[in-house]
Amino acid sequence: MTIAIFGNAMKTDTLREVRHILEFMSEKDVHVLLSQELRQELNLREYPGFQNSEFRFRDQETDEPIDFALSVGGDGTFLTSAAVIGDKSIPILGINCGRLGFLAEVKTEDVDDILQKLVAGEYSIEQRSLLNVCVLDKEGNKREGLIMAPNALNEIAILKEGLSSMLQIELKVNGELLHTYNSDGLVIATPTGSTAYNLSIGGPLMVPQSRGIILTPIAPHSLTVKPLVVPDDWKFDIRVTSRYDAYMVSVDGRSQSLSTDMSLHIERANYRVKVVQIGDNSFLKSLRTKLNWGK
Repeated sequence: MTIAIFGNAMKTDTLREVRHILEFMSEKDVHVLLSQELRQELNLREYPGFQNSEFRFRDQETDEPIDFALSVGGDGTFLTSAAVIGDKSIPILGINCGRLGFLAEVKTEDVDDILQKLVAGEYSIEQRSLLNVCVLDKEGNKREGLIMAPNALNEIAILKEGLSSMLQIELKVNGELLHTYNSDGLVIATPTGSTAYNLSIGGPLMVPQSRGIILTPIAPHSLTVKPLVVPDDWKFDIRVTSRYDAYMVSVDGRSQSLSTDMSLHIERANYRVKVVQIGDNSFLKSLRTKLNWGK
């Protein structure tokens, strides 16, 4: 078995947990790959079996088959891991060194038991859908490379840039005009992302296995404009008007400024992210324990 470990090498808690995982894996028949950033921060002389275990996903230099990826950190680290892995179909297990953790569900005190089950094959795999965003110029031609990681596991958000006034966001769904939002922005979220930005602005929750997309305006200038859930095979075209001739598009928190001359096309991505589930971790349990459901 080969496992790749992702983590923010600048965080002490993450490094501590990665060291613990290395100690655990040193007793197993497991090949561990570490990112270059983690290797630089860790003293691998303490782990002689892992001194030649570097991978470089970002440079597309890894040809070795990888069975699993461990994302050590919070949900932000999980999103980064998913973006780097892309369509390589590598299942991801999230180990939570952060705060709430809907994606990084495994508590640090449970790591040994969870990893033992992973090595023993006692796990299941969930498929999570993503959104893809494409930038178009005013002639309708695709502008490649403006958004380096165009697929979102949580959400794509259209936002004001800086202190500019509200946006006018024209949204067409399957070619038909739905509405022109006068608002601070618009969040287009996956079921996985329903507990992220969408939740904080009053959007509905969805079970991650649902086949839908959530449209939630940010501070709309109308009492009658509400969040909307539509099928996940629907497609969206967005044109933005702003007094400052610019707006922000955020893909899972990775933000890019665009001119209002540029429009967006958003649809379901052509692959899914595999999420490892072990033990009694579930979305319903997360509602009870992390959101105090019903209390």
